[in-house]
Amino acid sequence: MVTEPTRSRADRILRPGPTQDHAQLPASGRAGRNLPAAVTTAVVLIGALALGLVYWTPAFLTLVVVLCLMATWELGGAFARIGVAVTMPPLYVGTVGILVSAWTLGPEALLVSLFLTVFVIIAWRLMEDRGTSTLSDVVTSVFCAVYVPFLAAFVLLMRSESASAAVVAAYVAVTVSNDIGGWAAGVLFGRHPMTPRLSPHKSWEGFAGSVLMCSAVGVASLMALGAQWWWGLLAGATAAVVGTVGDLTESAIKRETGLKDMSNLLPGHGGVLDRMDSLLMTAPVLYLVLRTALEW
Repeated sequence: MVTEPTRSRADRILRPGPTQDHAQLPASGRAGRNLPAAVTTAVVLIGALALGLVYWTPAFLTLVVVLCLMATWELGGAFARIGVAVTMPPLYVGTVGILVSAWTLGPEALLVSLFLTVFVIIAWRLMEDRGTSTLSDVVTSVFCAVYVPFLAAFVLLMRSESASAAVVAAYVAVTVSNDIGGWAAGVLFGRHPMTPRLSPHKSWEGFAGSVLMCSAVGVASLMALGAQWWWGLLAGATAAVVGTVGDLTESAIKRETGLKDMSNLLPGHGGVLDRMDSLLMTAPVLYLVLRTALEW
C-alpha cells in the first residue's frame, strides 16, 4: 500500500486520500481567525471576481471552473475519511463540461452535460474492481456532481443570459448578507439553537437576522436593477432560507466526516466549500427570481 507522503501530486489529485485536519493559522483579535490572512485571501478573490465580471468574462468562467474543481477535490478527500471513494476523474471532466456547456450553450446543454456526467460516473465505477461499496461510491459521486458544478452553473447562466455583471453582483450581495446578518444577530441576541447537533452556533435569532438583512439588501439591489421592491423582498427571504440550508448541508458533511474545515486551500478561511456552501445552494433559486423579475 502506498503511503500518503510518497504519493505523487497527480495521484493525490485523482485519488484524494482522507483529508487531515490542518493546524489553523494563529488567530488575531476576537474574530477567531487570522485576520491578515483572511483579508488578503478575500481581497484576492474579490479582485478576481470583479476582473472577470466587469473586464474580461473568460476570467470569470475560469475562476468558477477552478473553484469548483477545488471544491470537488475537497469533497473527495472528506468522503474518503468514511471509506467512500468518489470517482474523481469523470467528476473532474464532468465539472468542466457542465460549466462550459452552461456558459456557451445554455440550460438545455447544462442538463445534458449533467446526465452524461452521471452516466460516466456510474459506468466508471462499475468497471472498477474495488471492494463492495459500489452503490455508496456512485451515489456520493453523483451527489458531488449535483452539489458543486450543477448548482454553480446557474451563476454562469446569470452572467451569460443577462449580459450584466450587476446581476451576479446582486446575487452575491444578497447571499453573503445571509452570513453577515446571521452572524451579527446571533452574536447579539442568539439564545435558542437552531440545529445544535449540526451547527451549535446557529440560532433562531441569527436566522431572523439573516432574513432581515437579506431582505433589505435584496430590496435595494433589485430596485437598483429596475425591478419592483417586492421582488427584492422575495429574493432576500428566499436567499436566507435556502442559504441557511446550504450552510447546514456543508455542516452535515463535515460533522459526518469529522472535519472542522474542508481544507486549508484558502488561508484564513479554510476550504473552498466553506465559503461557497450558501452561494451554491442559492444560485438556482436566485437565478429564477432574478430572471423573472428582470425579464431578461
